[in-house]
Amino acid sequence: MQAMLSKLCLLLLLFGSTIGTTPSSFDSINEGYRNWVRQMGSGSGSGSGSGSSFYGSLFKKAKNRLKPCLRLRVSKKPRSGGFASVGAALRSVPIVNTCRVVISISAGTYREKVEIPATMAYVTVKGAGADKTVVEWGDTADRIGPNGRPLGTFASATFAVDSPFFIAKNITFKNKAPLPASGALGKQAVALRISADSAAFVGCHFIGSQDTLYDHVGRHYFRDCYVEGSVDFVFGNGLSFYWGCHLHAVSDSYGAVTAQKRESLLEETGFSFMGCKVTGSGALFLGRAWGTFSRVVFAHTYMDRIITPKGWYDWGDKNRDMTVFYGQYKCMGPGASFGGRVPWSRELTPEEAKPFVSLDFIDARDWLSPGLAKS
Repeated sequence: MQAMLSKLCLLLLLFGSTIGTTPSSFDSINEGYRNWVRQMGSGSGSGSGSGSSFYGSLFKKAKNRLKPCLRLRVSKKPRSGGFASVGAALRSVPIVNTCRVVISISAGTYREKVEIPATMAYVTVKGAGADKTVVEWGDTADRIGPNGRPLGTFASATFAVDSPFFIAKNITFKNKAPLPASGALGKQAVALRISADSAAFVGCHFIGSQDTLYDHVGRHYFRDCYVEGSVDFVFGNGLSFYWGCHLHAVSDSYGAVTAQKRESLLEETGFSFMGCKVTGSGALFLGRAWGTFSRVVFAHTYMDRIITPKGWYDWGDKNRDMTVFYGQYKCMGPGASFGGRVPWSRELTPEEAKPFVSLDFIDARDWLSPGLAKS
């Protein structure tokens, strides 16, 4: 926690130094930062769904802010006052932002790599439709970064969000790296990484192959979204609710829909898929146990015949058979049969399923507006 705060202070000082600050202006920046921390939360404890992460602890007492104080427009043909790229629009937002900023992105393909910092809270990006507005890039984990080392999975993301209370609507996030050969190393290619608490995605598409959607940490809501990939295309340690989403495999061999990384019984993390559908090609596991206590539930979900009879994989560690929580509840389709499932997965009873089939799973009443939940 202290290390993260120190980094943020350093960032603010560096930002100030680029605009000709004086000692008094440094004091002003630091005081503004301290006020921002007081507004966001106490900074003690850990936020629900994010373990001991900086984001959960700093923002768990903050309230969502939905009324816009600033509206920006991005267009391939920007008019006066508009921006030609998403990155340019974000650079116009204060590095320490405390009010809702809505960025409307017109139709077009925006070839850029975007990262929203932790201090820039309350950002909304709205596309003209997921089939019309696309942000794309093509990094892979093995690509050499500016420091001369491979980027790694984390930094391969086309669109990375460290910003709490982030909202995205009707937009596609794409990593255009090609489908890797079976068993290839270093080809993880993230389309979107969400590493912040209290984020909502409505009507969005996430397009990639290996490791498409990095549901890293925090509480997240996905409604009517489309996720395309081959291996572990929803992965991470978020506490996330997927409602009415379409998960589509483009594998030519074995793959997995999820790789959830819960490492302890004390972590309030996991993925719940409610009223979704799983389609595509290849032979898919519903999930692989990336974490020792990995937790994933599919409820009222249609499963195509691509789902392997066993359903789940323990990552080659038999000890995880006793610690994971993998369940189905009232699923349907040719891939949903529970008859051949591994014995350590569960066909849930109504009582067992109850915590996973409601927005209470992500503490939605604490941060998700009713209008956004229904939109």
